[in-house]
Amino acid sequence: MGNYYLAVDLGASGGRLIGGSVKDGHLVLDEIHRFENGMIKVDGSLCWDYHHLFSEILEGLKKCSERGLKPVSIGIDTWGVDYVLTDEDGNALGLTYGYRDSRTEGMDRKLEEYLSHEELYKRTGILKAQYNTIYQLMADKTLRPEILSEAQHLMMVPDYLNYLLTGVMKCEYTEASTTQLLLKGKKEWDYELIRMLGYPEEIFLPIISPGTFIGKVKEEIALQTGCCPKVIAAASHDTASAIAAIPENKNSIYISSGTWSLMGTLLDEPICTEESRLANFTNEGGYRDKICFHKNLAGMYLIQCIRKEDPQKPDYEKICSQAEECDDFPSRIDVDDPRFLAPENMTQEIRTCCRQSGQPVPETMGELASVVYHSLADNYARTARELEKLTGKSYDNVLIVGGGSNAGYLNRLTQEAAHKKVTAGLKEATAIGNLSVQMEAAGEHFRY
Repeated sequence: MGNYYLAVDLGASGGRLIGGSVKDGHLVLDEIHRFENGMIKVDGSLCWDYHHLFSEILEGLKKCSERGLKPVSIGIDTWGVDYVLTDEDGNALGLTYGYRDSRTEGMDRKLEEYLSHEELYKRTGILKAQYNTIYQLMADKTLRPEILSEAQHLMMVPDYLNYLLTGVMKCEYTEASTTQLLLKGKKEWDYELIRMLGYPEEIFLPIISPGTFIGKVKEEIALQTGCCPKVIAAASHDTASAIAAIPENKNSIYISSGTWSLMGTLLDEPICTEESRLANFTNEGGYRDKICFHKNLAGMYLIQCIRKEDPQKPDYEKICSQAEECDDFPSRIDVDDPRFLAPENMTQEIRTCCRQSGQPVPETMGELASVVYHSLADNYARTARELEKLTGKSYDNVLIVGGGSNAGYLNRLTQEAAHKKVTAGLKEATAIGNLSVQMEAAGEHFRY
């Protein structure tokens, strides 16, 4: 076995450490450690427990050592927008909020006192979402100004975990792009915007590119775990890591398919028109200075919910099979309707929606799944047409990666609805993208 690399892939509900090495030119994956994650209630607020996350990373390093594995480097990717404020010595200040916390309610209206959402989109390229860092900082300024004034550094989640490993403070580009505080398409903080909003500009750290060497793990961590890898900046936003795993093809649309579906294409320059804003497309930072121009769509969440609500809890392969048997069931829903965001019972919500719209009401699992899969495929096809209109390009195929890529029935429906070739694969796209950035930094490459 050649050099061994380690990807730390953290999601909102769980995390894992995935090892990777190249054998006969191909990437071989190796799951080292898996654990649960989730926001916790602290004084009525939803927060992250970074001590827990960091201890699990150390546990994964220990398991590597126990197996005789010596990773040459480690990279971390996580969700976007959340951050830690620290003092001069890197100690966290106050609570470490999660993006679902309600403190950002109404902060969009406060921010609009400084500039409109249209103007903000034009200068940053990032679509408004009330949980974005820019709104979280407005909540800090409004609700805990003493913490914001005391802060010396702002570190995004993967940056903070990299700091705990190395003692080095940096800010990785793809993650920074989710703050809505960068100049559009650039690796630069929009300091004019930051000053306009009254945020302390000195807390924003230098921005580095994916693949940058950050430092070696601290000596005490090496002694504790038996591992002393380099820490390399991954494409730290998990979406950017997943997209980094996709072979670059300018004639392709990507879908990163999981609980949500991120559908878009890679661009050299952002598109920040009013048309793209109204169509809900965002311009996030990607690997190799690319722009991830995509739209956040409903994904497998609806299927996950109706499966959970079914007493039999069939596996997803069986659900696909049952849906295919009910292929002619005619009802359709708007899967992006807010009513499907967090209903008490997804099965009943789908049935109620069909009843209210005068369509046949699905009763069996097969009928329910057929409605959802057909509706998802129709949504993908509409989004593909929007992409072509906004970019002025024609795309030949759709590449689907992530956990939802194994839904063969949905892939076939998407191909039929979009009239494009659909290629599915790379279920572990986020970990693969994380590893590929590390390997490329080391001058090592692999074939898919």
